[in-house]
Amino acid sequence: MLFSLEEVIETISAVGVETFDIRTITCGINLMSCADSDVHKCAAKVYEKVVRVAHDVVPVARKLEKKYGIPIVNKRISVTPVSFLAGAFTEPTAVPIAEALDKAAKELGIDYVAGFSALIPKGITRGDQILLNSIADALCCTDRVCSSVNIGSSQAGINMDGVYRMAEIVKEAAERSRDRNGLACAKLVVFCNAVEDNPFIAGSFMGPGEAEAILNVGISGPGVVRAALQNSTHLNFGELSEVIKKISFKITRTGELVGREASRMLGIPFGIIDLSLAPTPAEGDSISDILELMGLEKTGCHGTTAALAMLNDAVKKGGIMAATYAGGLSGAFIPVTEDAGMCRAIEAGALNIQKLEAMTCVCSVGLDMVAIPGDTPVEVIAGIIADEAAIGMINHKTTACRLIPVPGMQAGDVVDFGGLLGKGPIMEVGRHSPALFVRRGGRIPAPVHSMKN
Repeated sequence: MLFSLEEVIETISAVGVETFDIRTITCGINLMSCADSDVHKCAAKVYEKVVRVAHDVVPVARKLEKKYGIPIVNKRISVTPVSFLAGAFTEPTAVPIAEALDKAAKELGIDYVAGFSALIPKGITRGDQILLNSIADALCCTDRVCSSVNIGSSQAGINMDGVYRMAEIVKEAAERSRDRNGLACAKLVVFCNAVEDNPFIAGSFMGPGEAEAILNVGISGPGVVRAALQNSTHLNFGELSEVIKKISFKITRTGELVGREASRMLGIPFGIIDLSLAPTPAEGDSISDILELMGLEKTGCHGTTAALAMLNDAVKKGGIMAATYAGGLSGAFIPVTEDAGMCRAIEAGALNIQKLEAMTCVCSVGLDMVAIPGDTPVEVIAGIIADEAAIGMINHKTTACRLIPVPGMQAGDVVDFGGLLGKGPIMEVGRHSPALFVRRGGRIPAPVHSMKN
């Protein structure tokens, strides 16, 4: 795909005033060659391979930032799900692997490393169990390691034993990081239909179908879309969609340019462009602001789900034409504490967790960065995860939960996680218990339309 100088310059002009950036360059690394029955020997091999393969990721990203004038906000690594290695360990812990990954990330200047993960949609192996039992320790003793667990899929159904176990782990991680407002949970995602090439944190991992190493790029640009819609009140829905598609095309073309250049310089194959609109706490970089420019008085009012569906669809249609390979999650993210407009809508009483759940039916990726009361029972957390997983399973889409039960806080309090994780209100959850339901055990069967062969 050829790029004209004019279109690159036009997109670069959006950097300063419209907060356009490349959100992440993520280097995926296969760790299967590091397998060893001794967890400490395995950790040493993991450290060596990550440092060797990703040694130049940060220097190359900085060169590209300087060359094109486009910020690359995060430089990240994703690895093979660590549970794949853990099954061979004689010692029942995977924490040394997390420590090795954290050490490598700090040495390389990598912002986050993800893949402390397990895939358990149908059942839990010994390696999965070791990984699950290590998550809280790993997230609390490291700074840059992220974890994810896939508990369901449209083909397998929902592993409710896995759902309940993950609810327990969320509570444990929050309590273990009480001094940081439960921050460990901001690095933990529970998925249904997890994808293998997601470049975004905290849910990224290097899928088993990928190459030895791969480079994936996640773009961003809510501020650019917002600027394009500033004078859109006179447009009908078709015209509004066209505006969003055109700007999405331009953003994606730039991401493709940067990704392919990085791939060439690193000698690592180029994977995919993730077309997602990912907000930040910065003013003007909000998905909520876009929805309100589309005509909503406040995000969360009736019509919000329809507006978000249209935005998500237009972003995909515009972006996919500009990318050789589109993948990852590709849509509009609605992480609550990372989006100042979403937080304002909650504080105004327009947006609640039930409406957020409805919105996740039509966008990427789920109930993301949602702070809830610290005393929320495990059973309620399990119910929230199960609801979100059901949306993904039935609709053949990726859904997820990144829930943070903030110790000592109640609905209406405000928590500040700092940096790109932002701050926002604690959201009220339902008062009635799903305990009997979530404790039944076993697996919710896959829907009938999973039978496609």
